[in-house]
Amino acid sequence: MIVARMAFRNIFRQKRRTLFTGLSIGGGFALAVIFIGWADGSYDNIIEQFTSTRLGQVQIHAVGYLDKPTLYKTISDVAAVGAILDRTAGVESWTPRVYSAGLASVGDKSAGVRIIGIDPAREERTTHFDRMLTSGNALSGPRAREAILGQGLAELLGARLGDDVVLLSQAADGSIAEDLFKLAGIVSTGDSLTDRTAFYLPLATAQDYLVLGSRVQEIAVTVTSLRRVKAIAANVERVLDDPTLSVEPWQVFAKSFYDAMKADKAGMWVMLLVIVIIVGVGVLNTVLMSVLERRREYGLLKALGTKARRIVRLVLLEVLFLAVLFSAIGAGVGLGVNAYLSRHGIKFGSGLTYGGMVFDTMKSEINVRSFTIPAVTVIVCAVLVSLIPALKASRTEPARTMRLH
Repeated sequence: MIVARMAFRNIFRQKRRTLFTGLSIGGGFALAVIFIGWADGSYDNIIEQFTSTRLGQVQIHAVGYLDKPTLYKTISDVAAVGAILDRTAGVESWTPRVYSAGLASVGDKSAGVRIIGIDPAREERTTHFDRMLTSGNALSGPRAREAILGQGLAELLGARLGDDVVLLSQAADGSIAEDLFKLAGIVSTGDSLTDRTAFYLPLATAQDYLVLGSRVQEIAVTVTSLRRVKAIAANVERVLDDPTLSVEPWQVFAKSFYDAMKADKAGMWVMLLVIVIIVGVGVLNTVLMSVLERRREYGLLKALGTKARRIVRLVLLEVLFLAVLFSAIGAGVGLGVNAYLSRHGIKFGSGLTYGGMVFDTMKSEINVRSFTIPAVTVIVCAVLVSLIPALKASRTEPARTMRLH
């Protein structure tokens, strides 16, 4: 208790040195809080938009479809699967889809397309498809003879609203599928590659066109909690209990995007390491200087019978008190900055492209780990680097020190 009181008083003896050391610790702590909160908020925002507005966070397919997508690997009883999904905890919404390839023509221009059959009402509810419309109207019904084109594809074909678009493909029964559709609208998904090939048809119309009956290739699912995606996907698979179906989270069916996210997150740890090194060097330099200046004090303590371990404890406690005090100040600064960034974010004038999507605003996030990680790394680092000066202080020779000072 006496050592603790001495350590606490000592940090106020050299106010200027304490201030500079504290600024190093508090500044490092605040930077770490801001950086981790910003990284987590940005990544979660990117994942949320990437999955919620396009792919869904969970997808259901026939077994083997993801390895080798084909028109013939289908889900037969969509209504039964949907009824189970509606009763499953964690599932927010779901939508069925049909996929195929084809050739679209407007006048004398033609281009290869990806046919996507969607349920207009469910797609709106699940991925807010209607918000992607840049011109025209949404599909009027599940059997409408209408099409919506991606913006890039519309430009490539020179198509305008109301134009007739000829679509040529191969149906599931092996016959040639050919039909004419009225261009109802144009969408921009934020992914230029998708928009250059996307040809959207009402689900029932696409099923009739491709002779699929009531079958679909995919059911996209959105969930209530992004952090529980894997657990919810496992629960859906358990509840479905169908060996012919596979249920995968976005980390599996969007693996390239997931790998890119992991690589980017690795950069966060590099940045945190740099911050810890800066804090460690600053603390080591300050504490070492303090020990050298106070050698007479330590010599006197040794002469009075103070054991070496108590001197080590004294120095470590001084640094610990200093680290905790200024870490709390740094946490307050980091909390304030993250609160502002989580509400307003930072806007990018020309937009930031990631995973083929354009993001114009990035927001931070306030979470527990943005405080616990800096607390552990910064405080532990400060205490560890002070071990060298503490041991040096404990080895002070009283007789020699008293003569020199």
